[in-house]
Amino acid sequence: MIPGATAASFLLVVVLGAMSPGPDFVVVTRSSLAGGRRAGMAAGAGIALGVFAWVVAIALGVAAVLTASAVAFTVVKLVGAAYLVFLGVKAWLAVRRGEYRDLGPAKDTQPLKAGAAFRQGLFTNLLNPKVAVYFLALLPQFLPADGSTLQTLELAAIATAGTVLWFVTLAAVVGTLRRFFSDGRVRRGLDAVLGGVLVALGLKVAAETA
Repeated sequence: MIPGATAASFLLVVVLGAMSPGPDFVVVTRSSLAGGRRAGMAAGAGIALGVFAWVVAIALGVAAVLTASAVAFTVVKLVGAAYLVFLGVKAWLAVRRGEYRDLGPAKDTQPLKAGAAFRQGLFTNLLNPKVAVYFLALLPQFLPADGSTLQTLELAAIATAGTVLWFVTLAAVVGTLRRFFSDGRVRRGLDAVLGGVLVALGLKVAAETA
């Protein structure tokens, strides 16, 4: 078992890492704006599942193979970058079409569904090999020298809980403010900005080296 103090320290580090601006943050924010708190929380749950999958992959040695292989790392990185650009362009297309009355009385368009938001969060995280690099560097700091696979899985559960904690909180806050963002001009501006951020992040990920 992981000692309580070690588990608490790891949880704090994971939450602080999740709070840093990045693709996951943007995806949850936009999901909360497009579909409300439920969609935002679903996106956060998808991200958390991705974190769990990466830590389990580390426990099984899969992530180490990925980070050791320049070709595999580059393939996953470029696919992930393309997906971020896709989400950003999708936001820009919403700006062009003016799909903002879904938050107002008319409700002419459908809000983002929780299932779609969950998939966006999951794929955004799974297609980011930097997450594997981050946890490969982080986990040894919290495991004993003779750490077992079971202890690594304990940390995976803690990492998942910390990720859920932060992104559910973020989704709740943004979802609560959704009424303010129901104004078409405000929403148009936000989608333009968030779309630009996603495209920029995608290009940045594509240009980065392992």
